[in-house]
Amino acid sequence: MSTAPNAQRIWDHCEALARLSELDGGLTRVFLSKEQKAANELVLGWMVEAGMSARLDAIGNVVGRYEGARPGLPCLMMGSHLDTVRDAGKYDGMLGVVAAIECVHALNVNAVNARARRLPFAIEIVGFADEEGTRFNATLLGSRAVAGTFKAEVLDNVDKDGVSMREALRAFGLDPARIGAAAHRREDILAYAELHIEQGPVLEAEGLPVGVVTAINGATRCAVEVDGMAGHAGTVPMSLRQDALAAAAECVLAIERRCGREPELVGTVGKLECLPGAVNVVPGKVRFTIDIRAPRDAMRLAAVDDVLGEMRAIATRRNVQLTVAKTHEGGVAACAPWLMEQIGAAIAAEGVPVRELPSGAGHDGMAIIDVAPIGMLFVRCEKGISHNPAEAITLADVETSARVWLRFIETFDPSRKP
Repeated sequence: MSTAPNAQRIWDHCEALARLSELDGGLTRVFLSKEQKAANELVLGWMVEAGMSARLDAIGNVVGRYEGARPGLPCLMMGSHLDTVRDAGKYDGMLGVVAAIECVHALNVNAVNARARRLPFAIEIVGFADEEGTRFNATLLGSRAVAGTFKAEVLDNVDKDGVSMREALRAFGLDPARIGAAAHRREDILAYAELHIEQGPVLEAEGLPVGVVTAINGATRCAVEVDGMAGHAGTVPMSLRQDALAAAAECVLAIERRCGREPELVGTVGKLECLPGAVNVVPGKVRFTIDIRAPRDAMRLAAVDDVLGEMRAIATRRNVQLTVAKTHEGGVAACAPWLMEQIGAAIAAEGVPVRELPSGAGHDGMAIIDVAPIGMLFVRCEKGISHNPAEAITLADVETSARVWLRFIETFDPSRKP
């Protein structure tokens, strides 16, 4: 096995990325922002230091390549995302990018003596530009571009300041018409593998530093608008009101009630905007989001149908207009058993019990599965907290996970692919 990965360097790189934020005292880094540009420059530099060629692709993904025994071989693709939610933690996405780079650094550590370790396949590491969908209400933009499934209509989506994605790409120095150039051919990717914090409490509860992911739960996201009638808070009788917020509140409770009926089903309203937003005005318009997830597609789709039906009934009874637009529809993305076996073998070789578990959170693999089989390694995080500044991991777990990941890379056998 090559020289062990440097866990402290992984830690320090995560700290460096966490400082690139539009939020003072916290972490917010969104797609096509100046903070993302700075993060890209850092990661490009780390890739080069690790012995990789590095470039920015047509959607703004950072792509590093470490050639195999001969140039041009198909690759094992790894990585994660570099964007964040608002007021985020330090490790969601970023840990997977910098840990993969560090593993390549360990392979290449003796390059000055012409003894760099070359494998019978290439390695590509991608720092995806947008997985979270925080800015333009469209998720997995970077990975969809790599998979060749990017939908051009989302270029017209606008952010909170009215800037379209198309305009933001141009301001970033990218050409929206060339996004297709980021796509990879199926035959050029042997597999996609991602290291990521668990974002849940299972591994910590069981005293385990890492685990093998079985599948990424499917998810449906919707943008909802409720249109009522704004009116004077003192003069419109309660019985004659078309209160958009009261209707929306009832919808939120309907979502909670329906998704609470099944243990593995979750439903969330994470964003709500009330207009005109004055203390003495009956709300005339409300916009909110819905996020419903489950480990089985049939369960999720049934819940979505039930929720939308109940919301329509609420709107009719309250005499308001309801508009629902699906912004994301992603089925369950099952990890390939042959990749799970190899990741599990790497865990066992480090003396750690092999625990398999599903992912309730979405990941870039949900898009990449369209062009390659996927596998994932989860890393324990404190109390399962994520999408929160309290997100935390330990240096010891960074070291264990990096050793497992390097072992997986060095023993990766694409011939076991069915």
